[in-house]
Amino acid sequence: MSPAPADELDHKPLDGGWGWMVVVAAHISIGFAYSTPKVLSIFYKEIQDNLGASSSEIAWISSIMLAAMYAGGPVSGMLVTRFGSRPIVMAGGLMCGVSMVTATFGNSMVYLYLCIGIIGGCGLSLNLNTSLTIIGKYFLVKRPLANGLVMAGSPVFTVFLAPLNQYLLNRYGWRGSFLIFGGLMLNCCVAGALMRPVIVRCKTSNCAPQKNVEDKPNESNTKLKESCMKSAMSFFDWTFFKDRGFVIYLVGSILFIFGAYAPILFLSAYAIDQGIDEFSAANLLTIMALVDMFVRPATGLIASSKWVRPRIQYFFSLAVVFTGTVHLLCPMISIKSYSYTFLVTYTVFFGIGFGMVFALIFECLMDLMGKERFPSAFGLVTMIECIPLLLGPPVAGNTLNMHYPFKHMTESY
Repeated sequence: MSPAPADELDHKPLDGGWGWMVVVAAHISIGFAYSTPKVLSIFYKEIQDNLGASSSEIAWISSIMLAAMYAGGPVSGMLVTRFGSRPIVMAGGLMCGVSMVTATFGNSMVYLYLCIGIIGGCGLSLNLNTSLTIIGKYFLVKRPLANGLVMAGSPVFTVFLAPLNQYLLNRYGWRGSFLIFGGLMLNCCVAGALMRPVIVRCKTSNCAPQKNVEDKPNESNTKLKESCMKSAMSFFDWTFFKDRGFVIYLVGSILFIFGAYAPILFLSAYAIDQGIDEFSAANLLTIMALVDMFVRPATGLIASSKWVRPRIQYFFSLAVVFTGTVHLLCPMISIKSYSYTFLVTYTVFFGIGFGMVFALIFECLMDLMGKERFPSAFGLVTMIECIPLLLGPPVAGNTLNMHYPFKHMTESY
């Protein structure tokens, strides 16, 4: 589906200028949103020993954070529509920083669930929706490239935050590390400050004189009330389900998210059970993140070309099929015969497919629904996706235990 023509929008996006600074800001915001639940696993062992928690109890920290991040989509979309991107991202960054700082005083798992999982997850939710929404206001033709650069924040921050958190853990323990990490997350507030609202310059013939607006305060108040009512009613906009394109997108994204993160969670454990040493097995995730880091902006660049841009939905479908095919071929080949070389090859292709899909997944939704309806549509999609996000890894883990009862896989999950 091709993007909406510029003359159908309330303004023509700049496709550059200050928009590139907004891309940098959204890159930072998205980077923290997607990498934080992953890199927190570095602290799990020490927290488990310190608080006497079980492996299943400690794993719920990231699960609750991810669920809160996705489930908060409708609220985030409504707030963005009402107040704009800048204050919402700054509020989300403040919530994230406060959640990590207050978590340093925790002496129970319930306290960490509340601080990191719920408060931190809600803060990440504000960052996620808002950062993607504002890109549509600054870009049109180059929007796939901009979204690719923004979504590259996830692997970039994962690559750099993982060793940094490991260093902080060795130096200051998990409480001191959380304090420093909370300070780092306050940079989302700086990113939010860069998200300057788009100034719409109306044509003279279409704009009423300023004095007319000032002479009619009651009309202005009426419009404000109507805007508030519209924002409140769009919290759950069920009219999206009347759109066939949206329904197809939603079903496809649910199926994809259900199995998207299971290979990441079990890849290292699977390699160890195949006789690979722990250091080399851990490097597989680093290899995937590095590949993902370069694939996302490259995918956005390709999607912005005049040949692919009008057919971006087909390009996205190709990326999903490619990723699924890679996963299907993995268990069909004897790992013992190829050992580490095969796993590295599989990881590289997995990183390519994963990066392509997540560089395009929200761009396609924006193309389908338009930038005005995108915040509400995005919120509804992420709220529904939090269910397969929670159920996918446990179902995959149980399936693997039935067919491959590997000790490391059980312990990893």
